[in-house]
Amino acid sequence: IPIMPSTPDAPPSPILDARELSVAFDTTPVLDHISFSLPAGASLAVIGPNGAGKTVLFRALLGAVPHTGTVRWAPGVRIGYVPQKLDIERDIPITGRDFLTARLAVDRAAVERPDIAAVLRLVGLSEDTSRKPIGTISGGQFQRLLVAFALLGNPTVLLLDEPTAGIDQPGEERLNAMLHRLQEERGLTILLISHELTIVHAYATHVLCLGSGPAFFGPPSILTPDLLANLYREPVSVHAHTHAH
Repeated sequence: IPIMPSTPDAPPSPILDARELSVAFDTTPVLDHISFSLPAGASLAVIGPNGAGKTVLFRALLGAVPHTGTVRWAPGVRIGYVPQKLDIERDIPITGRDFLTARLAVDRAAVERPDIAAVLRLVGLSEDTSRKPIGTISGGQFQRLLVAFALLGNPTVLLLDEPTAGIDQPGEERLNAMLHRLQEERGLTILLISHELTIVHAYATHVLCLGSGPAFFGPPSILTPDLLANLYREPVSVHAHTHAH
């Protein structure tokens, strides 16, 4: 009987593989041949100046805008999306719990899904806060509510478009720590649009830099002063630090 030589284990298939992804509106290119691949459990920070196409990238990954190239998600992926802005009037008379209950009503077919109380605990919102009208809670609490809304779908991947925009620094730090904890505890893959370069160094495993020139993809160590200056067209300083687990 012939003995086959042993071969090393093949690397696991990526949870997301984007190849030559391009988006144009009319004749104006927004994304031009973007390619990157992510393993399950990764944390990708998408950075770049305003107008670089970061939100358009997310919409292309979700299949919400026409694009060329390929976007391949691993089989069985469940995606949760937290937009930068939600088209909902904050002064409508519904509570946070009403908002979450409506999410469950829309998704009756879901087999495994957490209940509202469990999701509120995950994002650090109290029952009392969830029963207040959404117009009376803070910006940070509302962002946590949006994350809870996404988590009710029991996602394996979470896309967050500048989730800390408009939140004060303490609220921002709490939200980032909460997202990192969720990633570690639940094995989530996270894609995050952010302008906070310190957070990128603290939490991201991968970085995608979008600007007027070619895109750059790699570990956070690629964020050299020269690359950031070219990306933002002005000098940028960032203090890298290691997050304490």
